[in-house]
Amino acid sequence: MKFGIDSGHNCPPDTGARGIKVEDNLTLDVGNRVISKLRALGHEVVVCKPSSARTVTESLSKRCSTANAARVNVFVSIHFNAFNRQANGTEVFATSENGRKIAKPVLDEIVKLGFFNRGVKSGSHLYVLKNTDMPAILVECCFIDSQKDINLFNPETMANAIVKGLTGKLPSVPVNPVPDEEDNADDTILRLQKALNRLKITDKNGKTLVEDGFTGANTKSAVEKFQTIVGVQPTGIADSTTWNAINLILAKRIIRANHAGGAVVRYLQYRLGVENDGVYGPQTEVAIKNFQKQNGLDADGIFGPASWQKLIG
Repeated sequence: MKFGIDSGHNCPPDTGARGIKVEDNLTLDVGNRVISKLRALGHEVVVCKPSSARTVTESLSKRCSTANAARVNVFVSIHFNAFNRQANGTEVFATSENGRKIAKPVLDEIVKLGFFNRGVKSGSHLYVLKNTDMPAILVECCFIDSQKDINLFNPETMANAIVKGLTGKLPSVPVNPVPDEEDNADDTILRLQKALNRLKITDKNGKTLVEDGFTGANTKSAVEKFQTIVGVQPTGIADSTTWNAINLILAKRIIRANHAGGAVVRYLQYRLGVENDGVYGPQTEVAIKNFQKQNGLDADGIFGPASWQKLIG
């Protein structure tokens, strides 16, 4: 079967909702996993997300045109909801009877993960469902401003649910698992230098490290600076404790008040210019909100994917 998979938004000015998480990040993550799993099952997949557009309407139109030109059998658009921090659950939209038949098993599989069943709904108001020539569904996986939903959400299990709902099966082996930086075992000097540069940790002369893979005085001084920042004994040697701190920062976990502390918070405090005591208190919250405002983000004090992207890429 030929599927058209549309990872919603991700095409400025067509950008998604923001909540505890950012819709664009999640639709791309889940969408890429769905694409890989469908291909592993032997299906043909057409990627429908455009690379650029001048307007939101053009972005939507390009998605439909790609699916129509490729004559896909089923079009699936992946999205996430946001509303009032209270609403939660999953809903799938369709416009035709064939679309509803495709939507129901997808919804059923996602509901098995623990999400509230909001039902299969009419998508007659949705551009991508009105302007595609084949049976089409739009999946609102869950609410990204609902703590209940975010606690349940996992991109791998969500992608599995969508694929199983579409095809009735899953690949027999894991497909292209997305690595978590917290578990990165690469402790080479070259990666150390690259990581410290990414984290904007300079040497004793305030200069960026030369990424040559060799330990030298400058690299050692940068390691000492990083260790001091995150509260590790400043030996200049990148031991397991130092690497754990580096990897945890690069994992870009969501940081919020009364929820996180330690090395990651100390690093954030250093970068934001406040006392780095490792405690997310009022002063840190103000600094984070100011950083978010300065970078055109929602100033909610929750340091999530969009904030990390602005800080370390």
